[in-house]
Amino acid sequence: MKKQIAQIIFICLMTAFGCNGPSKEHNRDNLNTETQQETTIAPGNALDIQFNYLNKAVQKKDTHVWGSSPVVGHDGKTHLYVAEWPVPTDHAEGFSGWFKHSQIAHYVGDTPKGPFKFLRIAVQDRDGVFNAPHNPTIQFVDDKYVLCFIVNENDDLKKQRIVMYVSDSLNDDWKPAAGAKQDGTILAKPDHAAIWNYNPRLGVSNPSLIKLNDTYMLYYKSVIPDSIDRDDRSKWDYGYGVATSDRLEGPYTLYPHRVTAEGLQLEDAYAFTYSDKVYMLSRDFNGSLGSHGGGLLWKSDDGLYFSKESVLRAFDGLEAYVGKETTKNAAVYRGNNEGHLERPQLLMIDGVPQFMYVATGINDAEGYGSCSHVFEVVLHE
Repeated sequence: MKKQIAQIIFICLMTAFGCNGPSKEHNRDNLNTETQQETTIAPGNALDIQFNYLNKAVQKKDTHVWGSSPVVGHDGKTHLYVAEWPVPTDHAEGFSGWFKHSQIAHYVGDTPKGPFKFLRIAVQDRDGVFNAPHNPTIQFVDDKYVLCFIVNENDDLKKQRIVMYVSDSLNDDWKPAAGAKQDGTILAKPDHAAIWNYNPRLGVSNPSLIKLNDTYMLYYKSVIPDSIDRDDRSKWDYGYGVATSDRLEGPYTLYPHRVTAEGLQLEDAYAFTYSDKVYMLSRDFNGSLGSHGGGLLWKSDDGLYFSKESVLRAFDGLEAYVGKETTKNAAVYRGNNEGHLERPQLLMIDGVPQFMYVATGINDAEGYGSCSHVFEVVLHE
């Protein structure tokens, strides 16, 4: 406990810097920022940030493609780690394959906007207690590639947990983090009532990793049920917590308090640091500041609390960028024709966010399932 308190105090005194990919010495000529179509977003945010739509990032025949997380490799190319699973032939199964059959695939492109080519399945679905690896997020930290994702047990979402793999390369020779369990589990639901999300409805999920000086912060989502009726989805509260470590590969200690303000629900948060602040891009889960299809930008001075007052609208649904003519006749696998943008993941180059990759549950291409898209990020200083 003394170590945990000291660690928390230390975090509060630190200044922030970003991590996500080999830095400036790695082939920046390949980082083409030319846009195909420019659009503006809903009201500006603390970074004075703009997203310019480029194109689809990944789609695959007869396959659902979901979150795509980027990193620049030592080869100067952009690598994406992508959740994917077959489009079911039984329509009654709907979109549920994400927690039943998902695997993590590895794609690569010469530039951040693609096109991206399938390389291999990086993390396979093992069923049983290592079921449906999903929602990957990748970073390059301390000269190591770090891949975090979620798994469950036998399709049971109450048993979601977070896995951390590490590697010196992007050859997909991943191994469990040193401080994790044998299968790579780095974070699971708390077993102590003093932790904010004790006895959550859906385990812990949707990780995002940052480094603040010498401390590593692993953010995670948890769903707090109603105290009387745990199964009433309309009363579930979606929030974020954090676990910290003084070692990249853990073990990680759960910070006892919720880090996002109550009354403003979110999921799919991606944390990053910029200009001595900690930010998170997330899905606007309840459409608190606009439609359900868009996202939010959260800001914190220390990464331990993101106030409600700091939150602003970040982006809208896909329809706002590509037009109704594109989305109105698209196949809808999740959400609606607005094209909810989910799982935002940023490509940071030299500590600056430059590209955003998002998933959407609609696709106007016949024979393809859900897909991901790439946006250029423009910061106005």
